[in-house]
Formats: sequence, C-alpha cells, structure tokens
Amino acid sequence: MSKRGAEPGDKELDALKGGQRPEEIEADNGAGEFEDEYEDEFESEDEILEAGVDGRPDEEREAEEQKDAMEVDEQIFIPGRHKLEAGETLAPDPSTYVMLHNLTTSWPCLSFDILRDGLGDHRTSFPATIYAVSGTQAEAGQEKENELMVMKLSGLSRMERAKDEESDDEDDEEEEADPILESKSIPLSSTTNRIRAHQSPQTDSSRPATTLTATMTESGQVLIHDITPHLASFDTPGAVITPQQSKPLSTLRMHKSTEGYAVDWSPLIPQGKLLTGDNDGNIFVTTRTDGGGWATDSRPFTGHENSVEEIQWSPTERNVFSSASSDGTVKVWDLRSKSHKPALSVKISDTDVNVMSWSHLTSHLLATGADDGQWGVWDLRQWKPAANGASSSPKPVASFDFHKEQITSIEWHPTDDSIVAVAAGDNTLTLWDLAVELDDEESRDTAGVQGVPPQLLFVHYMEMVKECHWHPQIPGCIMGTGEAGFGVFKTISV
Repeated sequence: MSKRGAEPGDKELDALKGGQRPEEIEADNGAGEFEDEYEDEFESEDEILEAGVDGRPDEEREAEEQKDAMEVDEQIFIPGRHKLEAGETLAPDPSTYVMLHNLTTSWPCLSFDILRDGLGDHRTSFPATIYAVSGTQAEAGQEKENELMVMKLSGLSRMERAKDEESDDEDDEEEEADPILESKSIPLSSTTNRIRAHQSPQTDSSRPATTLTATMTESGQVLIHDITPHLASFDTPGAVITPQQSKPLSTLRMHKSTEGYAVDWSPLIPQGKLLTGDNDGNIFVTTRTDGGGWATDSRPFTGHENSVEEIQWSPTERNVFSSASSDGTVKVWDLRSKSHKPALSVKISDTDVNVMSWSHLTSHLLATGADDGQWGVWDLRQWKPAANGASSSPKPVASFDFHKEQITSIEWHPTDDSIVAVAAGDNTLTLWDLAVELDDEESRDTAGVQGVPPQLLFVHYMEMVKECHWHPQIPGCIMGTGEAGFGVFKTISV
C-alpha cells in the first residue's frame, strides 16, 4: 500500500488559505544532533565548488573528456577506407536523407538509364515516380534468362520525420506509400554491358514521344528497341504488349563478336544518331534514316590502342564527341574528319580511364574517372593538339584520390555544374561540391578526419555499385545499380 502524509488540521488549513505561513515546530531537544558523514571530507561549499561535480578538479575532468572525444573521432568509419568485421553491417543515418529506397530485381544489372516522363519538371512532392530501363546480368550458363527491363518505380515516399519536427512545406499531408517496382520484360540472350535511351520529341500531342534504347551486349551485338508501348502500358489498364513489339527494330553487327561498353545517343539529333565503341578500340557511327531504318558507317574511327570504355557526345556541337580508353587517354573527335582520326588526344592516367561525363551546363568541362580511383575535371579550352599526333598532358582543374578502388560511374548534376556524383568499386556512391574552395591555410582534411577533402558532400554505401544517374526532373534525386539491386535516394545535402 502507498503511504499518505498526515493531513493538516482545520486551523492550519484556515491559516494557509489566508496566506499565512504555518508556525514552525521546534525540534525535540532530546534528539541527538545529525552527524554529517562527509563533514571531514568537505569543510565548506567553497571546497566543493573547487573540486568539481565529480570530486575532481575541472581541468583533470575536461582533459579526460577531450581524450575520450578524440578516441571516438579516430573510430569514424569511412566506407571504402575501413573494412567491416565479420557480422558487422552498415546502417544509414535516416536524418541525412530526404528519400531512401532499395529495390531488388531477379538478376543484377550492370547498366540502366533514367527516362524523362510527362509528370513535370522540378518535382518536389512525394511519393515520387521514376521510369527507367535496364539490362540484366544472369549467371553463366543461364544467359537465356537475361532480359531488358522497362521499369516503373512508384510509391517512393520521403523519410519519416519526427512528430515534433516543424516544416514549412505545403506537402505536410503527403500520402504515405510502399515502394513498388513494376517491369515489362523484353527477352535477351546475352548480358547487357551498357544501355542508353533516346527520346524523340513529340510530333503529335495525342501520342507519346518515341523512346528508343540501344543495348550493347556481351555478344558484341547492338540491339535497338522501341519501348514506347511498354512505357504506355504502365498507365493504360488492359494494355497488352505483343511479341512483335518486343522484337528489336534493328540488330547491329558491325562489332562482329567483339564486346564493348561504350554507347551514347546524340542529344542534338532528334531522329537518332548513335556511337558505339568496343574492346578492339573501334568506334562506329550509326544513323537512323528518314525511312526508319539504320545505317552504320562501315569505316570506324580508330586511334585508341586498347578498349574504348566510354563515349560522350558534345552537348553543344553535333559533330563532336569524346572517348575514354583503357590506354589511359581521352580523345576528341570530329565526325567531318575524312581520316577518322582524333582531333585531340590527352594522356590523363597511367591506368584505364573507365568513365567520363561532359557537362551540359558548362560545355568546356569534362569529368573523368580512372581505374586507380582518381577522378578529375578538365577544362577542354586548355587542350591543344600535340605535334605528330602525340598525346598532350595538361593539368586537371580539380583532381581527387579519395576513392581507393576503380571509378565505375561519374555524372554531372543536370542543373548545377558544381555538383558531381561518383560511384566506385569501394562500395560507395559519393556526391561532391566543386564550388567549395580550399584556402592555402586550410587543411585538406575535413572535421579533422584525414584524407577527406572539404569538397566531399556525402558518402552513400552501396554494394558493388556499377552505375549512377541523376533524375533530370526530380532535383537532387539519384539512382544507382549494384549487386543487390537498385537504390534511389535524395540527401539533405543536394
């Protein structure tokens, strides 16, 4: 039973109601004095204050706290630098993400591309919807299970926020939803090394824009598909995709049996113009004809000593493109050249140059990523032809060696030419802000952590990440593909 205190008498209650203080009761003189067992230890309040809250001098306690704090800092886990012990896993900090979703597929995908849609630009409301296309990498011996996947990712909600978190957004009553991955399958008989999409502008407002894909396969073939009906079927109840609609418009065999990874559509030629590069160093140009057919120039562009790893069209000049190779060079070409030789050749690495991205906002900036983990930004205005066709060696305007494994993907932000996304073999997808300048007196370390440059905005952990792309219509949204499937996220940093 709980004990109740003695209740005051009527006289005492009347006195209290009148605002009078109760009379003090004198202590019984017969009771012995209370003995302070700490009396000998602390003689006065002054001594207690001087000794500190835990009985030690403040200086000693603060020194120990600082030591403990430094020990914690030294234990900061950096993905790609530190290895997980057996049984350990990494968990993301939800407070650093606006949106974070992971979606799995039947087989991993080495490559994918995000498709523009009719849902509007500069979308900030949730749940978000994304349309994309990818190709699978089935296990050896099961190549017939490969497929081209036309995908719709919907129900991509924002991260849950604390109940007491205030927000000025107009979307506070956003619908909560579970992420859903829908896909339309197109059978393939070989692994997709690289896939890129091209969308022609609408000629009739009643019909959707034509969406074409170019798939560079492990067998060396390049498959052209029209996936317009597959995309339309997601939002058309009862729509049926016929077998004929899933067949390629054209199968290009100019690479014969030599596989490749370099594919890019021209952004300046609406009907469709395609570049493909292979492991023998050959680059072919294929153009869509007025009748809807496909014509490939049988004479390739040559000049690389090893495989062509990446190709990018110029965002502003319809006859200019660049290529990156495992010979360590980046070359710039002009389609009008009768010799089919490069106009510029620059040696930028002693290892393979795996990936490249041409800025669509500042067309003289080119970002590259190499096999040694270094990535850099180059000013093409500084590239000059060298004598006798040799490779020149200009300096990058920015260079970073944060990653310790090969760079697998790199891409400029579509609306901010200072932001770059980089994926690497150290299981990380990092975001960088090149607008952050480094003063001479400033350390190259961030927050006292060695080897972390101040331009590094964000580190996202993703196992065996192979490729990443920004969404062109959802600001700050980025999508990556890796061993465990697809990751879609938006951080508080971008």
